[in-house]
Amino acid sequence: MTGNPVIEMYNASLSYDKKLILDEVSFELENGQFCYLIGSTGAGKSSFLKMLYREVIPDDGLIKVAGFDVTTMPEGKVPFLRRSLGIVFQDFQLLPDRNVYDNIAFAMEVIGANRADIKQRVLEVLNLVGLGHKRHSMPEELSGGEQQRVVIARALVNEPRLLLADEPTGNLDPEASAGIMDILRQINHRGMAVLMVTHNYDLVRQYPYRTIRLNRGKIEDVSPSKL
Repeated sequence: MTGNPVIEMYNASLSYDKKLILDEVSFELENGQFCYLIGSTGAGKSSFLKMLYREVIPDDGLIKVAGFDVTTMPEGKVPFLRRSLGIVFQDFQLLPDRNVYDNIAFAMEVIGANRADIKQRVLEVLNLVGLGHKRHSMPEELSGGEQQRVVIARALVNEPRLLLADEPTGNLDPEASAGIMDILRQINHRGMAVLMVTHNYDLVRQYPYRTIRLNRGKIEDVSPSKL
């Protein structure tokens, strides 16, 4: 792991609806590192991620993500930040009227990629997540695990520096969850940083990586084996 960290957070504070989410938190994620973010329901894990892709702005402190200063950047540059990130949500958010291929291609179309590059890259990421044979299927024809694989493929198609995953196995059974974890680990082994929010401590113990816990506005490193 070389170069500047992909996430740099210094003394960041955030309040939401009069509740303290972060209290002067400092945190770094190195290039190529896999890290879990855990914490009780309502601790602010999703809000933590939203700060990283500038859905919310901290009250104080400095946050840099993929080289962008998300605390001071103008709104016009936010799309450039988000192109450097892959974001995976728990509830899939696939376009129901487009097939698998077109759902993924859309992420490249919006940045003006040409048709040949789109085809090559979409087929690459579909093969990476094991769904090349499902490229013509509609979302409603897929299992939950398959839909989440499509979401991951879409998040990867523009070759981001960092993958943010918000409870990516939260709606899946254990077998599908294990399949998603295998894909995330493979992505990480290729050199991409991954920050994954989860409440599934069994997964954290089974696939141990750096783990941080958000509790009462503070972040602490914890050992997966002690969860």
